[in-house]
Amino acid sequence: MPALSKRDQLVNTALAMFTRDGFHSTGINGILEEAGVAKMTLYKYFKSKDELVVAALRLRDERFRDWFMQYVEADDAGPRERLLRVFDALNLWFNDKSVPGDKFRGCTFVNAASEYHDIDNPVRSLCAEHKRMMSMYLRGLVVQAGLRNPDSLAQQLNLLVEGAISNAYVCGDKNSALTGKAAAEALIKAAG
Repeated sequence: MPALSKRDQLVNTALAMFTRDGFHSTGINGILEEAGVAKMTLYKYFKSKDELVVAALRLRDERFRDWFMQYVEADDAGPRERLLRVFDALNLWFNDKSVPGDKFRGCTFVNAASEYHDIDNPVRSLCAEHKRMMSMYLRGLVVQAGLRNPDSLAQQLNLLVEGAISNAYVCGDKNSALTGKAAAEALIKAAG
C-alpha cells in the first residue's frame, strides 16, 4: 500500500481525532503533532480548521457509504432483503464490525451538527447532505422493491435507522438495529 500524501495523512488523522475527541475540542496543533506534519503543510491545503473538518467529513461519508452500500447489496440479495440488510449493516456498525478500525461512537454527522449550530455553516450543510444521500439511498431500495408509497415508506425506514443509531449511542443498546429491523419488516409487509 503506497504511503499517504501529506494532505491525506492530515485528513485521516483529523477524522480519527474529531471522531474520538469531538470537533471543537480537537485543536489544530494536536492534529499536526499526531499527523507529523508542519503547520505550513496544513495551510497549503486548508485555509481554516473548518475546511479541514469538511474534508474529514467528506472522507467519512465516502468510507461509510461505500462500506454500507457494499454490505447491503452483497450476496445477490433480493430487493426486499436489501432493505432488511440495512439493519444488519447497522448491527455490525454498532458492534464495531463494520469499516475496519471504526469504533462505534454514534453518527459522526450528528455529532458534528451538534457542534456547528449555524445552519449555513459548510460543516452543518455537509452533515445535512450526508443524511439526504442516505435517505435517498433508502428510497431507491424501496423503489427497487416495488413497494407502495415509496416516499412515505422511505421516510419511515429512515426514522427507524436514525432512531436505532441514536438509541445505540445514547443508551448503549447495541441491539437497536435488530429492533429496528423487526419494525421494518412490518412496514415492508404492509407496503407489499
